[in-house]
Amino acid sequence: MLFRLLLFIAFFAATSTTQAEEWIQLFNGKDLTGWTPKIRGEKVGVNFADTFRVEEGLLKVRFDKYEGPYRGKMGHLFYNGTFSHYRLRAECRSVGKQVEGGPDWGIRNNGLLVHGQTPQSMGLDQVFPVSLEAQLLSGLDDGKHRPAGNLCTPGTNVHLNGKLYTPHCAKLEPTAETIKHGEWMTLEVEVHGHEVIRHFVNGKQTIEYTHPMLDEKDVDAKRLLKEGADKKLSKGTICIQAESAPFDFREIELLDLTKKTESNDN
Repeated sequence: MLFRLLLFIAFFAATSTTQAEEWIQLFNGKDLTGWTPKIRGEKVGVNFADTFRVEEGLLKVRFDKYEGPYRGKMGHLFYNGTFSHYRLRAECRSVGKQVEGGPDWGIRNNGLLVHGQTPQSMGLDQVFPVSLEAQLLSGLDDGKHRPAGNLCTPGTNVHLNGKLYTPHCAKLEPTAETIKHGEWMTLEVEVHGHEVIRHFVNGKQTIEYTHPMLDEKDVDAKRLLKEGADKKLSKGTICIQAESAPFDFREIELLDLTKKTESNDN
């Protein structure tokens, strides 16, 4: 009996270790290795005004080195490569005050963007990459409901509740959690290719949608389609934003579900 118990404990420990090792740390806590910035009006790879930086083990989005107002220089930091079936998890928080000249909707606003285009395929003055955004929102001082984990669709459409959904952002249920400014949150996006995508905030699901695709009416998406992109979105890049709101990230990690999907298909 003791021998069997020891075997079970050893098996459980080995399985747990294997599962833990499957998580890929996208942010190493030291520098921006593996990441590429694309800021509006700047060439790919130019980290204008040190917008994205690593300090004290945190990946920070900052605007204190901007000279003058914001001027709509929307920024995105892309992790190199494309992904199709995975779980993406980030620990983050909104901090400080919005930069002068930022839009009202950008206050305490960031996002995890998935199924996105590459930074190299973006236009010089393109505002957002064509992608699917899991919003990282923190509450405002007015105390109104402003939950994190919403969906926005720059250049894309999805099916929500079984129907084609074309508005830019979805509206979450009143039960969705509003995160206080300065409070750490964990946002997770579960992606299954073209089939289904789910968002979670602090372990609670906020939304589920299916069959993401390029929006043929969107200028940036139409250009990608002309260049040969598949209308069906089954894979793409991952990035975080710089939309005029300072943010901190201390963990960004990915669990590859491709092998699991292939195993289930066999």
